[in-house]
Amino acid sequence: MNPDVLSNMAHMTYGIYVLTTRSEETINGMIASWVSQVSFDPPLIMAALHPNRYSHGLIEKSGHFALHSLHRAQKDLLGRFKGPDPAAKFDGLSWRDGITGSPILADCIGAMECRVVRTLAPGNHTLFIGEVVNAVFNGEKTPLCTLDYSGCYLGKA
Repeated sequence: MNPDVLSNMAHMTYGIYVLTTRSEETINGMIASWVSQVSFDPPLIMAALHPNRYSHGLIEKSGHFALHSLHRAQKDLLGRFKGPDPAAKFDGLSWRDGITGSPILADCIGAMECRVVRTLAPGNHTLFIGEVVNAVFNGEKTPLCTLDYSGCYLGKA
């Protein structure tokens, strides 16, 4: 791949979200930045996950996920969602089960629970397109984005 392609892609700006999911009794949370609104009516959200991510299999089994918008002051929270122990990621955090069963974090700008309505695999990531079935909004704050966080996934040439 042309190195200029990767250099330009590294400068694309995205929001930084925490994606949570549950399949039966197993929960997980991960950092997601390849996220986008797909439609207003019905309200559809797309999240791109690499198939080797633990959450990928949980979403395939459950058909649900939740996306949480974080504010800039919560940048340090992201480190806990990189760990290898799914249950430990939630230790000490205030959260509850959403209507889909996905964990909903209490301290965030907001969360959207999604039911997967379509899955696409156009490249090396799976696009989970989810219809928003429930949402929580906790107030206006400046959202965290890739300009605030250097740990974003870019891929390899």
